[in-house]
Amino acid sequence: MRADEAAQFREFVQARWAKLVRTAYLLTGDHGDAEDLVQTALTKAYVAWHRVQGSDSPDAYVRRILVNTNAARFRRKRITQLFGVTAPEPRTAADSTTRQVEQRDALMRALAQLPARQRTVVVLRYWDDLPEAEVARSLGISVGTVKSQASKGLAKLRADPALHGARWSADDSAEVIAV
Repeated sequence: MRADEAAQFREFVQARWAKLVRTAYLLTGDHGDAEDLVQTALTKAYVAWHRVQGSDSPDAYVRRILVNTNAARFRRKRITQLFGVTAPEPRTAADSTTRQVEQRDALMRALAQLPARQRTVVVLRYWDDLPEAEVARSLGISVGTVKSQASKGLAKLRADPALHGARWSADDSAEVIAV
């Protein structure tokens, strides 16, 4: 790789690291695994940087690498094992920070219960705020499949009793899902 390409890759990584880790965290449920996943995906992107850089959307290209790497890496693991089987005892604190932590925990547990494809679609569509067409391109599925998987995933999240009564404002959601 030429020096100018290496510099462009470094800039790309520095600008997108936090967002990629957040997406990976939502896919894996573990901060350490998320960082490992992003590093693995970026290693693959580095090797193919001339193709990534020449694509219509390098972000979408790297996101696709991230999703595919996650699918291959965690195919045999159940995501619920990463979050634990039993929920911690609920706390009764009026403090808003505690409430946000409890909401984030409930949300992560609910996401863990979704099938992998639904979880991936929900994360890319709503947390990464990607349009349906871009999610479909990233996953190699049709826009209709994105819509149906998002609908089913959101229905399961809405039905989760641990999320009932949770209030999600734009400010809260950023805090709740921040890693």
